[in-house]
Amino acid sequence: MEKEVIAYLDNETIIDSQSVKNTNLKEIYFDNSKESLEVIRHSCAHLMAQAIKNLYPEAKFFVGPVIEDGFYYDFRVESKIGEEDLVKIEKKMKELAEAKIEISKYEITKNEALAKFQNDDLKQEVLLRIPDGAVSIYKQGEFEDLCRGPHVPNTKFLRFFKLTRVAGAYLGGDEKREMLTRIYGTAFADKESLKEYLTIIEEAKKRDHRKLGTELKLFTFDDEIGG
Repeated sequence: MEKEVIAYLDNETIIDSQSVKNTNLKEIYFDNSKESLEVIRHSCAHLMAQAIKNLYPEAKFFVGPVIEDGFYYDFRVESKIGEEDLVKIEKKMKELAEAKIEISKYEITKNEALAKFQNDDLKQEVLLRIPDGAVSIYKQGEFEDLCRGPHVPNTKFLRFFKLTRVAGAYLGGDEKREMLTRIYGTAFADKESLKEYLTIIEEAKKRDHRKLGTELKLFTFDDEIGG
């Protein structure tokens, strides 16, 4: 089966296929290469945001970058979201992926973006942090969001993901600002790679628990001696 192209590489800059006019650029295929995973995980962050928006219509989103081994998205929601809600969000993400929604990109000016998102204070916050000029927006179905990209051309590429944990995060990393909800996740190009990664993480957690258990026993033993 021939691998599909999901993006292109211009020197060290990844450009999604929606933006490319010069096809002489190096192709990035749908696989587990560093460049491909960056595109897949960036797109998965948006897929998660779309799922959250479907489940929690009042949700507002701040930023959703790719990080080492995965991605996250910071957002505000009225409901308290816990680890038990991740399964529900994942289910909605899978529905959206299976719907094979086309992902498109368009550009507007920063002033147009400020007007477009005038009722979204978190988007206003993002826009005030970026330089003047063209602003890119990615759209998939009814969901659209500010983003530099790159993204896959269709949600059909986003099938092998896992949401890993929920945390709190101060807006912009400023502890004097409000606390937003942050969900972490990871994604790969195939099921086997995702399973292998999750197994490694689970084994690391078990080692940490065993180490902690051993240390606690030592501390207890020391306390008894000191008593």
